[in-house]
Amino acid sequence: MTQDGALQAEGFLERTYHAQDGRRLYYRDYGDPLSTLPPLLCLSGLTRNSRDFDVLARRLAGRRRVVCPDYRGRGRSDYDSDWRKYAPRETLSDVRHLTIAADLHRVVICGLSFGGLLAMALGVVAPTALAGVILNDVGPDLNPAGAERILDYIGRDHPQPDWKTAIATMRQTFPNLSYETEEDWRRFTEGTFREGADGLLHVDYDVNLVRPLRETHEQEDIWRLFAALRRVPVLVLRGGESDVLSEETVEKMARVKPDLMHVTLAGVGHAPSLNEPESERAIDEFLRRIDT
Repeated sequence: MTQDGALQAEGFLERTYHAQDGRRLYYRDYGDPLSTLPPLLCLSGLTRNSRDFDVLARRLAGRRRVVCPDYRGRGRSDYDSDWRKYAPRETLSDVRHLTIAADLHRVVICGLSFGGLLAMALGVVAPTALAGVILNDVGPDLNPAGAERILDYIGRDHPQPDWKTAIATMRQTFPNLSYETEEDWRRFTEGTFREGADGLLHVDYDVNLVRPLRETHEQEDIWRLFAALRRVPVLVLRGGESDVLSEETVEKMARVKPDLMHVTLAGVGHAPSLNEPESERAIDEFLRRIDT
């Protein structure tokens, strides 16, 4: 496990490190690495990447360090020829190695969907590393219909002829997202597709990453993972129109963990962008409680 040199981008450093098997994995590094505040480690959804957190990271980078990785097989990280290396346990191992390579000893994790499940798992394998956890539209009970919808969508490429068409397709496919401006939708779309050698736009992840979820039968007790966060401050953000995280699950989470902070965003589907005013206020208040 090694860390490579950094390249300066506009507003952040581009860094890479090598996982145990030699795969080169990418992450963005925002803010002051010498800040005394706990860094924010942003873990994306199953097929998403570091670009999803750019607005949040830039907003918070004035006070704290923010680290946003691309998982193996996503974005600018190496793809893997063995689909088994996309199993959640392997991704968790890669994230643990990132915390060592990037010198992240104690962090606040902001986990979007799949990233939130990884955050809960880290509560089991590295409990002292967590200063706080933000769970974005994910909990210990996953709505089967919502999970199946996601797996069906991500298991296929969705080639697009140009960016204008791609943006229109994303608007139609995800009508309940909170994006309002053309710039919002452009940013979201550019975090979804990449230009291929054939001149078309292709999804910016390896479609084989769905195979461990389809072809293996490991079952994890997610409530056990959530219980590992009992001494960790936790904020849950839920989309009011989410088909992944139900209101009933959030209520049960609050009974299990009475100090749970939770906010529901009316009219928003899976998942909140974290740039909604309600999300920003909740995140800022949550971080203030941790920082003081």
